[in-house]
Formats: sequence, structure tokens, C-alpha cells
Amino acid sequence: MLQKKTFSRWAFIIASVFIVGLILWNTYIFFNQLKENERAKMEIWAAAYNDFLQKNSLDTPVGDVILTIIQGNVTTPMILYTHKEDIYSDRNIDPNDINTRDKKEKLIKQFSSEYTPIEIRNENNLLATIYYGNSPVINKLKYYPAFLILIIFLFILAVYLFYKTSKSAEQNRLWAGMAKETAHQIGTPLSSLVGWTEILKTENVNPEYITEMEKDISRLEKITDRFSKIGSVPKLEKHDLVEETKTTFEYLQKRSSKLIEFQLDIPETPIYVQMNPQLYSWTIENLVKNGIDAMRGKGKISISIAQNSRFAYVHISDTGKGLTKSEFRRIFTPGHTTKKRGWGLGLSLAKRIIEEYHKGKIRVSKSVPNEGTTMEIALKTNV
Repeated sequence: MLQKKTFSRWAFIIASVFIVGLILWNTYIFFNQLKENERAKMEIWAAAYNDFLQKNSLDTPVGDVILTIIQGNVTTPMILYTHKEDIYSDRNIDPNDINTRDKKEKLIKQFSSEYTPIEIRNENNLLATIYYGNSPVINKLKYYPAFLILIIFLFILAVYLFYKTSKSAEQNRLWAGMAKETAHQIGTPLSSLVGWTEILKTENVNPEYITEMEKDISRLEKITDRFSKIGSVPKLEKHDLVEETKTTFEYLQKRSSKLIEFQLDIPETPIYVQMNPQLYSWTIENLVKNGIDAMRGKGKISISIAQNSRFAYVHISDTGKGLTKSEFRRIFTPGHTTKKRGWGLGLSLAKRIIEEYHKGKIRVSKSVPNEGTTMEIALKTNV
């Protein structure tokens, strides 16, 4: 199946290149035919003008056909230089393009590069020289291949972006399916662990051990719940932001290295927001673990909460290696990571949880290289 898709893509690319080449080749042929026709038309005009000069010198009436040919050319720009009188005259040219000697010489040079000038002779005497250039139609056609290439480029870009978006959507569905399947698979051993803790309660086991095991089992249940929610819109309910933050903080503090100093600065009064506690806890956990990784397992993690009339702000600070300005936005891109091991999904998931599900904001509040980083979560409080 994959080979068929690859073959189809290459067949489409080759066919597109062939069609583009065919169009450009035919445009080139058509353009050259127009130039040949322009040359033939000017040679007829030059012959008519030569007859006009000859008959004028002999005081012979000029025929209507000759006058029609001379007067009928209203598209081809030309400069006529009469050698004997040393006079320049022009036709079908904007006066502003030829009102100085430099402009005139520049235009003559341009015309000479487009077409070989036509000389009008009487026997061996050179009477006049005609310098002429492309008509407006040919000039417009000259840029047609460029516009065509631009249109084709935009078309290919649109196809590429569509393909990339489709592939990304397919990968997202795959990850969502894998996450749900993982949650399902964890459920069986988790139920078994719950049973084993009940058995241990009947044995002579230190109750503190069982309490801590139950906390870990509860945590695993929350993680399972998180994975089961990936790919679906979570239910938001009114919860106390202060209490949920404190609960997550205390859990992480007990299970982190003693080399990490934790500091919590939260209000004594509740702050109610619409949230999903499991996903919010996941976000805080990701930010704290990222901070610990940035400090290489030793330093200080601080969490504080503040609010104004519209938003509650949660700040998570670390004393790690910090970020450069260019990394402030890039760290939320899926796959971006500064760690040797890791998939770079933690912060992208945090951004999706806060901004897409909770309609809040998450950003790098401040960061100084080799001093630390502060992340900020903003959630609406008018609930």
C-alpha cells in the first residue's frame, strides 16, 4: 500500500513537471512566432516608407495602399532616424520616455537588443534606420511564463500543505488511539494493584507504606484518565485553582529529589475557575518536570498564584539554564526538545490543554540564560 502511494505521488510530480514543461515550450514557440510576425510587419512598413520617400523625392503622388500601411501601424514602438537630415522621429512611444537624449539613446539600445534595426536604402545610399521594439501584446506575453510558474508553484505549495496537514491529522489520530489503548491496557494491572493493597492491609505491614502505595495508585488512575481523554473534548467544571495547584505541588514535592527546593506562594482564599482537574494537574506536572530537567536535578522550583479582575495567573519558576528569546515560542512546537532523550511533547500538550481546552493562555513570562525561567498560565476567573 505504501509503495502504491509513493508511486502515485511520483507519477503526479512527473506528470506535473511534464505538463508545465509542455506549456512553457508552447509559450516559447508562440512568443517567437509573434516576434517573427512583428519583424515581417515592420519590413512591410519599411518597404512602404521607402516607397513613400522615393515618390516624394520624384513628386509622384503616394498611393493609398502605402499611406494605409504607414498609418496603420499603431502598436509597434519605433524610432526613425533620417541620416541626411540627421533627424529622429518616433511613433507609438510615450513622449516622457524619449524627452531627453539619454532616454532616447537608452531606448534605441533596448530596441536594438530586441530586433535588428531595419535600414532603408536607395541603391547604395542609406536613407534611414528604423529602431523598433516589442509591441504591448508581446511585452505582456513575455511575462506570462513567470506568472504561470508562480501559479504552478502556489498550486504545488497548496497541495504540499494539504498533504502535510492530512498527514499531521492522521498522526494525531494515531497518537490519540495509542493513548486510549495505553489507558485501557494500564487499567488491568491497576485493578490488580488495588486488590493487592487490600490484601496487604490484612497483613502486618506498616500503614504508612500502604497509604503511599494508595497515593501512587490514585496517581496512576489519574494518568490513565488523562490518556483516555486525549482526542476528545474534556468536561470543564468549577474548581478551586488554589486547592488543585496545592494538591499537585505536594504530590510532586514528596516524589522529587531532596536536592530540589520547593516553594509555594498561594492565596488563602479560593479562586474558582472552569477546569478539568486531571488535565490541569498534568500541565503543572509537565512544567515542574521541565524545570527540574533544566536545573539538572538540583535547584529551586517556585509556584505562585495571583489574580486580577479577569484572570488568575499561575507562575512556575525554576533556577535552570534558561532560554533565549528565540526559544520562547519554539519550545511549544511538537517535537522541539533540548534533552538528549524525550519526544518534545510535554509543553505542546500543556499548550493544547490550557489554550484549546481551557481557553486560557500559557507563555514564557521571563527567562534569563543561566539564571532560570518563569512560565505563566492564565485562566479566566469570571465563572
